[in-house]
Amino acid sequence: MLQYKLDVMQKLTENGYNPRKLRNLGILGERTMTSLRRGEMISLKSIDTICCLLRCQPGDLLEWIDDEG
Repeated sequence: MLQYKLDVMQKLTENGYNPRKLRNLGILGERTMTSLRRGEMISLKSIDTICCLLRCQPGDLLEWIDDEG
């Protein structure tokens, strides 16, 4: 199972991208931001956008957890 390593919305806010700015500039939609707050997976395009904003790799945001054991 994939899960986020950090609070992505908080990290975006710390880097100057609060929800209002993300929405008004059309960077991320409300559905995507709601999914992030709930810890739900988002599209690879949105992951790419977030990585560009935060100057990071997808592995900095996500980790795989073995949910069978």
